[in-house]
Amino acid sequence: VPEHVWRINLDVPEEAQQNLSFNSADRWWEQTDLTKLILASNKLQSLSEDVQLLPALTTLDVHDNQLTSLPSALGQLENLQKLDVSHNKLRSLPEELLQLPRLRSLLLQHNELSQLPEGLGQLLTLEELDVSNNQLTAIPSSFALLVNLVRLNLACNQLKELPADLSAMKSLRQLDCTKNYLETVPPKLATMASLEQLYLRKNKLRSLPELPSCKLLKELHAGENQIEVLNAEDLKQLSSLCVLELRDNKIKAVPEEITVLQKLERLDLANNDISRLPYTLGNLPQLKFLALEGNPLRTIRRDLLQKGTQELLKYLRSRIQDDGGGPSEEPVTAMTLPSQAKVNTHAITTLKLLEYSDKQAAEIPQAVFDAVGTNPVTSVNFSRNQLREIPPRLVELKDSVCDVSLGFNRISSLSSELCLLQKLTHLDLRNNVLTALPEEMEALKRLHTINLAFNRFKEFPSVLYHLPALESILLSNNQVGSIDPVRLRGLDRLGTLDLQNNDLLQVPPELGNCESLRTLLLEGNPFRTPRAALLAKGTAAVLEYLRSRIPS
Repeated sequence: VPEHVWRINLDVPEEAQQNLSFNSADRWWEQTDLTKLILASNKLQSLSEDVQLLPALTTLDVHDNQLTSLPSALGQLENLQKLDVSHNKLRSLPEELLQLPRLRSLLLQHNELSQLPEGLGQLLTLEELDVSNNQLTAIPSSFALLVNLVRLNLACNQLKELPADLSAMKSLRQLDCTKNYLETVPPKLATMASLEQLYLRKNKLRSLPELPSCKLLKELHAGENQIEVLNAEDLKQLSSLCVLELRDNKIKAVPEEITVLQKLERLDLANNDISRLPYTLGNLPQLKFLALEGNPLRTIRRDLLQKGTQELLKYLRSRIQDDGGGPSEEPVTAMTLPSQAKVNTHAITTLKLLEYSDKQAAEIPQAVFDAVGTNPVTSVNFSRNQLREIPPRLVELKDSVCDVSLGFNRISSLSSELCLLQKLTHLDLRNNVLTALPEEMEALKRLHTINLAFNRFKEFPSVLYHLPALESILLSNNQVGSIDPVRLRGLDRLGTLDLQNNDLLQVPPELGNCESLRTLLLEGNPFRTPRAALLAKGTAAVLEYLRSRIPS
């Protein structure tokens, strides 16, 4: 560091010596002392003891250098609030550092520290401490004195246990212990009432920590451990949780009690040993992200997992069985018609879902529609039956229904009644025997997802070109021979077009102009170009290739 940097408060600058006309208002060097010094990302191997000549410093940033030690004179910077010495080669800290009376942020990450001074607890004003990516094997018990600490990062060290005294940190909101060797979390930690974010990823935990007093805990990250069992009692204590990340563990089952986590927004259970899920998971009102890939799930098909969280939750809700509605469901009494007893009235009233699926029924019983009464129904699931036509009474729900699932039936044509459901946004007709769609479907101006996979279409249904709100067209496993790229381009919201396993002999280059497409699936068709290797590169590469083939 150039000598004059340390003396900037003391020496008169050169320009003042050359120009003597400075009046007192212009003499900036006499008005204020240096408060921030940033020496980051240089090649400093040491800092001079002359740092004590800058007593007004509030911020000293020397991160990303080659420092192996720090000057003891740092202890004289009584106004220092932030010290960043991260990304250096420090093996120890000077005792004098522990005398700084106003230090609020101490960043020591990415050094070579194998231990911390026992007196670190003297830094009572500390609010942020980062010692991640060092070689620490233990935490000094004096940490318990850091009662103002808000953020503590211990990630990427060699810690085998946490001291129970950490529980005295009553202000701590964020604790990161990622990538250590922790096998347990001390029960006393459960009393940290301010804790909001707890990171325990990449350790050796066999169970979730018990956190009964952590009423404010919003995020718990415990992926890449060896957790086998989710204890229902532990989940009940985490009522404020928004994020629960448990991927890459050995969890075999998810307890029904997971539904007590009413504020849950993200649930990551990928790469575990889960074979079945409680369908009530679909009822979590705030859930926006659910990851399940890499589990041996028997009840959920892989193609459904790839469709994203909302489709998955919808499926789970549709599978809540007649007896799965919970205690608020109407009891079956002698006054209840036998056929009506099979209707999940709880689902109608609380989920606005009319569900009669997986019954192998040739028609929907009248009692199912009668059970709706005056309740507004937004979702209808009549999938996995033996229906040969659209149930005529579906039109009774036209004022409210926006999601209709009729997949896995034997429907060969669509009646005009379906075209009266003008609030429809999702229509699932997969696995039927359809060969065409009626032109009257043009009235479904709000439709944004249609699933026609596994039917018998030989032509791309032309009415789809007239539905401006369409975002997803799923038409895989049919016999479609061609598409009209010019008319497709008119669907300016179309993000997903799935034409896998059809009879396309060529892909028109003009399809590359459909710039709204984010997912274009063309595998399993008999065309020669684009080749499979290009298709594997993804949608953007395919569209770019097609555009390059448009004759100029």
